[in-house]
Amino acid sequence: MTPDAGIVSLETEDQVLTIDGVRLPARWLRPVSAPANAPVLVFLHEGLGSIGLWKDFPEALCRVTGLPGFVYERQGHGGADPLPHGPRPVEYLEEQGERVLPKVLDAAGIEHFIHVGHSDGGSIALLHAATRPPGLRGVVTEAAHVMVEDITLAGIRAARVAYQEGGLKPRLERWHGPNTEGVFWGWNATWLAPPFAAWDMRDRLPFIHCPLLVVQGADDEYGSPAQVTAIAEGTGGPAVPLLIPACGHVPHHQARPTVIEAIRAFLQGPLMRA
Repeated sequence: MTPDAGIVSLETEDQVLTIDGVRLPARWLRPVSAPANAPVLVFLHEGLGSIGLWKDFPEALCRVTGLPGFVYERQGHGGADPLPHGPRPVEYLEEQGERVLPKVLDAAGIEHFIHVGHSDGGSIALLHAATRPPGLRGVVTEAAHVMVEDITLAGIRAARVAYQEGGLKPRLERWHGPNTEGVFWGWNATWLAPPFAAWDMRDRLPFIHCPLLVVQGADDEYGSPAQVTAIAEGTGGPAVPLLIPACGHVPHHQARPTVIEAIRAFLQGPLMRA
């Protein structure tokens, strides 16, 4: 894979997928000179994320790599159909990675792909990879969780205070509109529900055989470096760990040049050519 780093022109196309009767907004990013058979970068957003909250990171990564990108919103996020209010099932990440995501890829006509997942999206990417889909070339995770830590729960409790008493709610309303209450409590109440403390997907990691780039900020408010170690050492395939100093939970914004260069090098490196 030798994409042209000089590509700057992208064509964008917005669409709405319908998966099991649920409307999910999506956006295609196509470098004008991308090969017809190029794998698609599939962007999987965080637990409070949306297409808009990625900002222009997907576009920048597609330009640097020369690969097409596909960004979509899960149910309850952004402009997607709403979720019921309240906690989700403990297995909601497995539901997304193992059942919903394959249907999204099929509906979008994506056959060959590389996942780029942040936080919840990173966990979903790993869960999907563990099913060993034939079109998957590799996975990039940012701040993914494979287990629940005390620091995770402390960060989520702090987010609840920021939502109820600080400025988090109006910031989220900018991206989620009428979905804001559902998306926040569907994430926050689920992770803080007592049964979720036992959630652990490390037993799925040995089934992943594709190359992984495992990125996390050293100062992540929601996870310790143990998450990176667990993923890199637990996977059944090759993995490149990257712990970024002086960086929190959102490396693609807080350390963007480092993240873009690391992904570019990973996609062009020997693991992806093996």
